[in-house]
Amino acid sequence: MTAKKPSAQFSARSPLPSPPGIAFDPALPVPDDGQCRAFWDRLDMLDNVAAHSLKVADIATFLARRAGELGMDVDVPTVRASAMLHDIAKTYSIRHGGNHSQLGGAWTVELTGNPAIASGVTHHVYWPFELDLDKYFTPLAVLYADKRVNHNRTVPIEERFEDLIKRYGIPLGLRENILTTKNQTLTLEKLLNDTLKVDLNACDFDSGRLV
Repeated sequence: MTAKKPSAQFSARSPLPSPPGIAFDPALPVPDDGQCRAFWDRLDMLDNVAAHSLKVADIATFLARRAGELGMDVDVPTVRASAMLHDIAKTYSIRHGGNHSQLGGAWTVELTGNPAIASGVTHHVYWPFELDLDKYFTPLAVLYADKRVNHNRTVPIEERFEDLIKRYGIPLGLRENILTTKNQTLTLEKLLNDTLKVDLNACDFDSGRLV
């Protein structure tokens, strides 16, 4: 039987009002890297998806730490776990079809019991609400980090979206949707630059330092 083509849906802006802020709850579990890797193994994650996820987690962690340094109410382990798990359903969707972000969000709630972590998984493709870092830092950090990693390399947003258009936009007729997502990501990048007081295109994410 021929495998289904992977889903590459890009959500339109939600007609619903923005959700309340997604706050860290210290009573809820937050898996560390080892536990996240165990989830990867349990769901038979492909090696290239794992490599991509780890790079995304490093960038999201950088953003969270920087936010914490500036006094923002951000829980670094929550952001990192969300980024580690953002593609938890990618391997399944490649093999069987389905929306990997929505499926992954549901799986993350089941695996972790933590909706704050799941928010970054569900919304790492497109954020349908207001770009408010104080209320929604975790999903916005994961979304941005994902758009800075092409396979397992850190790249500028332009290069990442060139690849997305080539792989999904042209063959699946999603070019306009992907360009909408690109514009959102560029707006988010400016917001992060201004809020975190850093040029994210001049950061050494591998070392976790500003350059």
